[in-house]
Amino acid sequence: MRSAGWPPPAEVVIRGASEILTCVPGPSDPVGRIPRGVVALQEERVLAVGPEADVWAKVDVSDAVMLDADGGVVAPGFVDAHTHLVFGGSRAREYAARLTHDPAEVADLRIPTGIMATVEMTRRADLPSLQAGAAARLEAMLAHGTTTVESKSGYGLDTENERKLLEVNLRLQESQPVDVVSTFMGAHDFPADVSRDAYVDRVIHEMIPSVVADGLARFNDVYCDDGFFTVEQAHRILEAGRQAGLSPKIHADQYADVGAAALAADIGVISADHLNFASPGALSGLAAAGVIAVLMPLIDFAVRHPRPVVARQWVDAGLRIALATDLCPGGYALSMPLAVQFACRTSGLSPEEALVAATAGGAGACGLDDRGVLAAGKLADLQIWDVPALEDMVYRIGHNPVRTVIKRGKVVA
Repeated sequence: MRSAGWPPPAEVVIRGASEILTCVPGPSDPVGRIPRGVVALQEERVLAVGPEADVWAKVDVSDAVMLDADGGVVAPGFVDAHTHLVFGGSRAREYAARLTHDPAEVADLRIPTGIMATVEMTRRADLPSLQAGAAARLEAMLAHGTTTVESKSGYGLDTENERKLLEVNLRLQESQPVDVVSTFMGAHDFPADVSRDAYVDRVIHEMIPSVVADGLARFNDVYCDDGFFTVEQAHRILEAGRQAGLSPKIHADQYADVGAAALAADIGVISADHLNFASPGALSGLAAAGVIAVLMPLIDFAVRHPRPVVARQWVDAGLRIALATDLCPGGYALSMPLAVQFACRTSGLSPEEALVAATAGGAGACGLDDRGVLAAGKLADLQIWDVPALEDMVYRIGHNPVRTVIKRGKVVA
């Protein structure tokens, strides 16, 4: 005899899928495929997932809303683990000029370029306009299956404006369905009105305490690369943030091997991003330290990077990989499906590896263990595609396969 309250009631049941991709790896299946499976949801959580007969035996579906996947694929919502979501202005003219002009010719055109161009435009923008721009980008990202996004500051470069960007993150979290994970990145570049050493001191002694005092961020990130923050400066900033309660992340070795990847392994950051010039030894060190490597093929494409990441080297090194768009003013990319497609074709991942990186890997890079997979007890963040198989999603380049997005158990797109 079944006890009272058993089986538990489902509120929503998704059935009719060609396959469910749980992203819970099995012995011979890295994406945990369940052909023609069923997902049952209760409130914000997954109640059960599996073959239909198994779910029916575990769950009371008598009052559930039945959602027909109509032969499509069900997968976890994407977790975009590296973006610069909040910024002012546009660098479209710069991007267009760089398509046909070399850097010297672009300079002759007197078009503001680079991080500092965005800093100037962002400082001039008020908080409501920054929020409106970021909210519009989030709406488009949601329509492409993204249910959680990490959002870095870094276009303020003073305490007031860095706080303004992080305040936008908090407002976005409260005003729309996508979860926003907030990262402080005052160490994105150096402003022109202060020496580099003095600015590092300002980040450590003024910005970090201010951010932490008001709970504006969870992570602290530094751009450690040739021409930006040195290994010693990055170490100081990341350790100061850690002591204040911010977990460390790092933009590492994007344009030169300056030792940033080795630093990331030594101090145990949660994620190291870019890594275009990281040595094989440094990659192995990151893997041994449990650091997640964040792959961003769309930014390599957007900036015509001289050394795009070959992610098979990361796989061979034993790294856990997250995938992200790196949405930013220098590479305006909103689509995680496109990032998956590029991760396969240009970076060398299999479709299964790319999907896991875009879901469970992204969740890991954001320090989240309650999402990125479809399993009982996890957040009911998922998407339904209008294609019959994962391979079709990767094959249809530029196509947005997302038909329906469910966030915390509710249909939101």
